[in-house]
Amino acid sequence: MAMKPTDFDGAVPVDGYGPGFFRVGGKVIQGPVLVEQGGAQPWGGLEDRAALLALSGRIDVLFLGMGAEIAHPPADLVDALEAVGVMVEAMASPTAARTYNVTLSEGRRVACALLPL
Repeated sequence: MAMKPTDFDGAVPVDGYGPGFFRVGGKVIQGPVLVEQGGAQPWGGLEDRAALLALSGRIDVLFLGMGAEIAHPPADLVDALEAVGVMVEAMASPTAARTYNVTLSEGRRVACALLPL
């Protein structure tokens, strides 16, 4: 079966990850990263709520990568995001990156915030 490249229609996917870093759009970012359609930026982690709340109106779903293993995010963070119209799906960071890429390729309004492995 021939593999067909995914068309992200100009959006920026997560290309890869490893211990302590993520590669997004060919650029390596050390530590936590926030990725949305237009690009990626370093993120301050779960305490950096302002960066996540600023996604309101631009995305519908945030895939929250909790590191190497799935973990529950702080309930007050989830409540704050849902109050501004951003649904949160927490999962392990590798799963969040893959899920972000798939839904991004479908043209959906998504972002991912990833804690490193």
